Amino acid sequence: MKLVTFERGGPRLGIVVGQEVVDLASLGSRELPDTMIELIAAAPRFLPRLEELAASREGERLPLGSVRLLAPIPRPRKNVFCVGRNYAAHAAEGARAQGREVVVPEFPEFFTKPPTAVTGHDAEVRIDPEVTRKFDYEVELAVVIGAGGKNIPRERALDHVFGFTIVNDLTARDLQRRHGQWFKGKGLDGSCPMGPWIVTKDALPNFADLAIALRVNGETRQQSRTSKMVHDIPAIIEHLSRGMTLEPGDVIATGTPEGVGYAMDPPRFLAPGDVIEAEIEGIGILRNRMA
Repeated sequence: MKLVTFERGGPRLGIVVGQEVVDLASLGSRELPDTMIELIAAAPRFLPRLEELAASREGERLPLGSVRLLAPIPRPRKNVFCVGRNYAAHAAEGARAQGREVVVPEFPEFFTKPPTAVTGHDAEVRIDPEVTRKFDYEVELAVVIGAGGKNIPRERALDHVFGFTIVNDLTARDLQRRHGQWFKGKGLDGSCPMGPWIVTKDALPNFADLAIALRVNGETRQQSRTSKMVHDIPAIIEHLSRGMTLEPGDVIATGTPEGVGYAMDPPRFLAPGDVIEAEIEGIGILRNRMA
C-alpha cells in the first residue's frame, strides 16, 4: 500500500489506489486514525482494514493530481535520523573533493535533521543567499519504523520496519564545513523533503536492491542501487538502537550515492528555479523546486 498525508482543510490520511486517493476522513469512522504516526503505532490493527478499503469502492476518491501532498509524516516527533557516507563511491568522491584520504566508515555514521526541516512533495524550498551559497542535494531511501524497540538485533531488525519513503537530504555545504559538523548545514528549514508517500514493507520486498536516482532540471546527477550501501538496513537499525529506543514513526535516511554537486569539477550547486526529482524504484518520485 501507498499511504499519504494530504491537505484538505487540514492534514488528512489517504490511500493511493492507481491515480486516486481514498480520503479516510470521508468514511466518518471514529475507529480509523487521524494521523500517520497514530496509524503506524497501531499498524497491526489498522492495516488489514486499509487493505480492504483499497480493494473496495468505499470512501471518497480524489484524483491524485488534484490533491496537495504533505510529507507523509508532516511533523515527526523527533529528529530524522540520517546515515553519512553509506555508499563507498560517495565517500570516495567526497574525499577527493576535499583532498583527503578515502575512508569508508567501519560503523554507520549518524547525524540528524530537525522536524522543522521536513517538507513535502512539490513544496518549494527557499534558498537564502545570506545563509548559504552552496546548497546541495542527496537522494536517500528512508526507513519508517513501525514497532518500537531498543537493542534490536540484526536478525529481528526488519520486524520493526513499517515501510519506506524518499528523503532528499538537502545540505548547505558551506555551513557544514564552517561549523565543523553536519547538523547545522543539514538542518535548515525545508532541507528535508520527504515523500511522496510511505510504501508499506510488504509492498516493497526488494528494498535491498532498488534503483535510486536524482535529476536536476531533467539532468541525471545521481544513479545507483540501494544494494551498494556500505551498511545495510538491518545493520543500521541494529547499531542505531543500541542503548537508544526507536519509536513508531521514527524516520531513518540511509545515505546517498555518488553524484552530489560539491564533488563535481567544478562544483555545481542548486539555484532558485531548479527542479529536483529524487526517484527510487518501487516508491516513486519526490519533486521539489528551489526558490
